[in-house]
Amino acid sequence: MDAVRRALALAWKALRLEITLYRALGRWLVRRPEVPAGTEPIGYSRLVAPMLWLWIFGSAVEVVVLDVVLSRWWTPLRIPLLVVGVWGLVWMLGMLAAYRVRPHLLGAEALQVRDGIHARVDVPLDRIASVRTVDHELPGLLRSVHLEGEGDDATLLVGVGSRTNLELVLTGPTTLQTPHGPSTVARVGLWVDEPREVAEVLRRRRSAPLR
Repeated sequence: MDAVRRALALAWKALRLEITLYRALGRWLVRRPEVPAGTEPIGYSRLVAPMLWLWIFGSAVEVVVLDVVLSRWWTPLRIPLLVVGVWGLVWMLGMLAAYRVRPHLLGAEALQVRDGIHARVDVPLDRIASVRTVDHELPGLLRSVHLEGEGDDATLLVGVGSRTNLELVLTGPTTLQTPHGPSTVARVGLWVDEPREVAEVLRRRRSAPLR
């Protein structure tokens, strides 16, 4: 039964990811980012966009080349591989779209930190003591949310391309909801396209000293 539950949970997670990517692609095509009224978008896609465009271009070339080759020498595999190739191409376009249409959101009471796909961490503005530009690296290439350190001095990292460049120092140990459950942390790291400008905006909003 445990194996069945794990398989169902994995399948549901994969389905949610697919739906998120297709919704993001649709929003990108009609230019309707997920930015509710009363919030200010903060972009973070510049780091990964060149790499994703390179993958998209390579995948598009691969689909065309394979289709030409298989249509001449291995016809039975042409349609299945074409479907898989197009699916992979659309998947990567959806990934790029997610980074574009799901920016961080600065609201009246909280900064909503996102990772492009589905992660979301709300940081109350009144818990931010200071803002500084600090680089962190997350372990692995696929992980976007990572808890660094232990106890009340831990740092929550929400990365893009396994990196963060802005750090929010909180007024004290604060419990935040993360995709992996609640975590009590003292700092939050995130990636933004313009760290100094964003830090200045946060400083003005919360009168927090900028380092």
